[in-house]
Amino acid sequence: MTIPTPEVVRSILESSEPRFRAFVGLCAFAGLRLGESAALQIGDIDFLRRQVHVRRQVQRLNGSFEIRLPKYNSERTVHVPDALLQMLSEHVALGLPYDWLFAEVEDVPPHQNTIGYRWRTTLQRAGVTDVRLHDLRHFYASGLIASGCDVVAVQRALGHAKPTTTLTTYAHLWPTTEDRVRDAAARLVAEVVASGEGTVRAEQA
Repeated sequence: MTIPTPEVVRSILESSEPRFRAFVGLCAFAGLRLGESAALQIGDIDFLRRQVHVRRQVQRLNGSFEIRLPKYNSERTVHVPDALLQMLSEHVALGLPYDWLFAEVEDVPPHQNTIGYRWRTTLQRAGVTDVRLHDLRHFYASGLIASGCDVVAVQRALGHAKPTTTLTTYAHLWPTTEDRVRDAAARLVAEVVASGEGTVRAEQA
């Protein structure tokens, strides 16, 4: 598993064409799969509630495409940050006259080959190698875990069928019991030190 660093993700975003930047953002900051991002429609974005509704995925078959439920039937609502909503707002402002959010020439979801081409072109501009679009999903998951989200919260955000799938995939990223004990003790030390500093300052004043 490859998890790109924040610096790499920033470089990729900065190197993305305007019409592709929001697609990259959805993978990196909402954890969507390629087929889920490609199948988004404008109505799936709730700017007021800061949510993205994942209702479908697109699958390519025999030169055409088929709309299906997301993998594991994982229709879900992802709560997204303001920065991603800004990317989506800027994408909508491009004025592309289609229901499918990332349609380009006609009102159909983008072909996976088109997405692949744009991804490779973006990586070349960024000077980045050996990073897959799907690795942005791992980046998102690692960020949730590092922020203290539990297994069920991460599972729901990613659309895994069950928590054990999430735990099996990302077990190495969760802190161990020993890590939690150490961090808890460190917080106690910080509180005591801060309390003492406040007392000293008050006495000196």
